[in-house]
Amino acid sequence: MKITVIVHPNSKKERIEKDLLDTLHVYVNQPPLEGKANQATIEALAFYFKTSKSKVTLIKGLKSKHKIFEID
Repeated sequence: MKITVIVHPNSKKERIEKDLLDTLHVYVNQPPLEGKANQATIEALAFYFKTSKSKVTLIKGLKSKHKIFEID
């Protein structure tokens, strides 16, 4: 399953929200440096979908706020 995600790094409170267009907004408290925000996003999505971190892969948007993930 492919999902579209907008990442909000350096947030005070970690959370995941869904908007009207079925886009997930993932708020993580990690900075967008050296892939820390990407790793925190993977962990948050794995917790949200109740799966392991290894089943969540980043397909598109390595250096962008708009990302596409695939969850097996």
